[in-house]
Amino acid sequence: MRSLLAGLAGLVTAITSVPDPSEADTNRWGAGYFPDTPVVTQDGKVLHFYGDLIKGRTVVVSFFYTSCTTLCSIETARLAELKDRLGDAVGRDIFFVSMTVDPEHDTPAVLKAFAEAFDASAPGWQFVTGQPDDIKAINAKFGDRSAERSLSSHRNEILIGNDATGDWQRDSAFNDVSQLVMTIRLMNPAFRNQPGVTGDEIAGDPGTLRLSDQPGQALFRRMCAPCHTIGGGRRVGPDLKGVADRRSHDWLVDFIMSPANMLARKDPDALALVAGFPGVKMPSMGLGKTDAEGLIGNLRQETSQSSAIVQSSNRSK
Repeated sequence: MRSLLAGLAGLVTAITSVPDPSEADTNRWGAGYFPDTPVVTQDGKVLHFYGDLIKGRTVVVSFFYTSCTTLCSIETARLAELKDRLGDAVGRDIFFVSMTVDPEHDTPAVLKAFAEAFDASAPGWQFVTGQPDDIKAINAKFGDRSAERSLSSHRNEILIGNDATGDWQRDSAFNDVSQLVMTIRLMNPAFRNQPGVTGDEIAGDPGTLRLSDQPGQALFRRMCAPCHTIGGGRRVGPDLKGVADRRSHDWLVDFIMSPANMLARKDPDALALVAGFPGVKMPSMGLGKTDAEGLIGNLRQETSQSSAIVQSSNRSK
């Protein structure tokens, strides 16, 4: 897990140009660079990749596949959080494009079920598939030129660009959400040059996060909070308030460390979770036992604090 987080941190600082300079032309990252090949959205609509999804727009482009058992679900959930933070600008000034790297499996119907699980709706956010050769050509222009690709080694990165200005950069969905909001909004020269705009207004900062000394809290916010709340209701996955009381400690450790193994041995509680949330899979995040127990400790503490707040509020009425 430590190496995973270190790798994610490395992506945060890897801000580089998308195309190779040797390939750039006078219209570097526009119609002369990106393919205008047909792609199909989650709604079954055929679009041209550059002309309909990129041209003249500020975009956030991500790469995923729906059967991924590691980070794709978490990345998509964090993008959904980013979309919510950007508000009405999504679909008007900013557009999200999530492109499958497994077009043979990810049909429009499969993409639609996946998108609905994350409350990712068109026209602000398109999930696209297409012919394998066309998807490969688009990927190559975004920097993935490996001769042999495997799904397990696909990129967990996003690309943020303004086609009108030709500004592009790489980033990570695991970056701080407020920082990502700022990066995206600053792609618009008119926005960043308007007088009187503060950093908090740019980032849509909801306030300073107060962290406790609980070792699992930072891990929860980074890896779990995009899909789960603790007392805030269902999100992509179930509300985890009280889960440490409803499930045994060993069950939680096993499920956090390897949900796939739990499903393989047909654990009834794990199967019930899949039935209740069919659109998205709990990913295997590479967590060890120490991290799993840290998360469980955080769940207990957050549940206790939430219950104390509710009891205090009821007494004051």
